[in-house]
Amino acid sequence: MSRQNDSAYDFHHLKHEKEQSRSKKTLWITLMLTLFFTIVEIIGGLLSNSLALLSDSAHMISDVIALGLSMTAIYLATRPPNAKYTFGFLRFEIIASFLNGLALCVIAIGIFIEGARRFIRPEEIDFTLMITIASIGFVVNLILTLVLSRSHREEENLNIQSALWHFIGDLLSSAGVIVSAIIIYFTGWLFFDPLISVVIGGIIFYGGWKILREATFILMESVPEKFNLDEIRADLAKVEGVEDVHEMHLWAISSDHYSLTAHMFVDPNIQPFCIILAANELLKENYGITHSTIQMEHANIHPHGEYGKQFLRQQEEKHHQHALPTVT
Repeated sequence: MSRQNDSAYDFHHLKHEKEQSRSKKTLWITLMLTLFFTIVEIIGGLLSNSLALLSDSAHMISDVIALGLSMTAIYLATRPPNAKYTFGFLRFEIIASFLNGLALCVIAIGIFIEGARRFIRPEEIDFTLMITIASIGFVVNLILTLVLSRSHREEENLNIQSALWHFIGDLLSSAGVIVSAIIIYFTGWLFFDPLISVVIGGIIFYGGWKILREATFILMESVPEKFNLDEIRADLAKVEGVEDVHEMHLWAISSDHYSLTAHMFVDPNIQPFCIILAANELLKENYGITHSTIQMEHANIHPHGEYGKQFLRQQEEKHHQHALPTVT
């Protein structure tokens, strides 16, 4: 077998995969508990005729879908790169997060619409069943939120973060349903049921929008917010032998997995391997970027159009100034 066809040779330079045992275990436990309670809450919401409870159960359905996508993403992320997917399957984590965020926003809009309808036409609800189901839901969501929060601290993962937002929304939803049930019981104000559901919808929409925004930035290959591209460029320009840094790109493949490419005009009198070694060490030590591709160039050979011509003119001016005799 030739070296070009040897996948180990082609892709050994970096493991574009994630082993997330903690995240897997957490999501499996969360998925099973969520699926069970979702069924309970749907039945309870229908029997009690509570929009707040049904809103919470709709959110729980989205949780089941979200967790299923997250589990798929984590399993795909463990698969190694191949000749077609040279970055592996890490990007599916972001696609799953995008779909999760979108689902949250759509569910929130549906809750707003149904809430407006019930403001106009309030409906009777079963108080006892409503508060019983909501109380059980609060305990379940509290446990799952704590489990996911602990897992997210141990292994940074946008899917765990999106799942955590789902359950924070669920926790607040359950608390809102309990408050709504108590107020309705003592006052008879049925409009509190759709009012609480609209508040729940607002919380769900905020969490979904935040996840959707972050996933979109990654899918658009924007510079991650934690990095300042001008600062990195300036640091690379200080490496001995580097005369100019251009055509620089920095993006995230998935959460906490970054890639950088850059072109450099370099001093031909400096050993090129030393320049690359110093640049890669700087990126790793200062910014945690371990996957970088540096292309070294000479402006006369790789002029880059007007940019290269301007660089050469500046270099000539510097050499001319240095060559002028000093007047004493």
